[in-house]
Amino acid sequence: MSNVLIIRLSAIGDVAMTIPVIYSVARANPEDSFTVLTQTSLIPLFMNHPSNVQVRGINIKTTEKRFAGVVRFANKLSKTDFDTVLDLHDVPRTRIIRFFMKLKGKKVYVIDKGRKERKELTKQHNKNLHPLRQMTDRYGDVFRRAGFRFHINFTSVFKEKTADLSEPDLLTGEKNIRIGIAPFARHRGKIYPPEKMEKVISILSGQGNTELFLFGGKGDEAVLLDQWASAYTHVTSVAGKYSLDKELSLISRLDLMVCMDSANMHFASLVNTRVISIWGATHPFAGFYGFNQQPEDALGLELPCRPCSAFGDKPCYRKDWACMNQLSPDFIVRKINQTFTL
Repeated sequence: MSNVLIIRLSAIGDVAMTIPVIYSVARANPEDSFTVLTQTSLIPLFMNHPSNVQVRGINIKTTEKRFAGVVRFANKLSKTDFDTVLDLHDVPRTRIIRFFMKLKGKKVYVIDKGRKERKELTKQHNKNLHPLRQMTDRYGDVFRRAGFRFHINFTSVFKEKTADLSEPDLLTGEKNIRIGIAPFARHRGKIYPPEKMEKVISILSGQGNTELFLFGGKGDEAVLLDQWASAYTHVTSVAGKYSLDKELSLISRLDLMVCMDSANMHFASLVNTRVISIWGATHPFAGFYGFNQQPEDALGLELPCRPCSAFGDKPCYRKDWACMNQLSPDFIVRKINQTFTL
């Protein structure tokens, strides 16, 4: 019997991608105990987890933000009874934690993130453009090196427990085609221009039996999405209005999620909802595509400069953001219409 510490602190989409692997491993190895260490704010992602999985928080924005705080945390953690440590992140904070774990004789296994391969994929000239290993597979590699036998057979966090739809009470009345739209991402290189996304919404809202739900964060995102919801029929903004578990419940009842290369792509993947994703500076080849999503549902222009970034955080060296600006709303709507008979 092993007592395993699994470390993945951020970001929210990357943490979400660990879930299909962790749940599959835990169910295949019921005699072992698994504890996930992640940001405290991300603990709600691990809903309906197997009984031999626990989730523990670390406050990397407060008490464990600075070096001294991480050292104190790591020293204390190293005195617990974990015998195996799986570092699925490999960043300075996790290196400190695993250093203390090694001092205590714990077995440590670290992810190969393929940094050199991604650099080749995203360089400005003479790209080596080919699909890299998906992150879910890289996570699985770490477990296999640690000796765990399993197959990734995850389908949904609601596979064994039905989603609670008592709240939000948004799915009443006649059954329409339900489409979620999540137009934002962390970096500009992954965001479809808002004026173009508004055009997509305006077209879809006029197509009859279609119901649109807009997803985003609080603040400016919620303000803009509320404006769109007020301007068009059959459009509801849920931005900043519900807890993560309620949002996942709603996403699980959508027929389709339209989003960026963002956390919402991974949320939809966790509840087995089909995703049409829009890609600009980034590319599915980098390994961050949604779990079990179909390659043909990833939309992006074939430009010689793409991808220029693995994470969408670099400035556009063309200065025109052509990867997003040249992608027409009509093209996106046609792809959505191919999915349904509207």
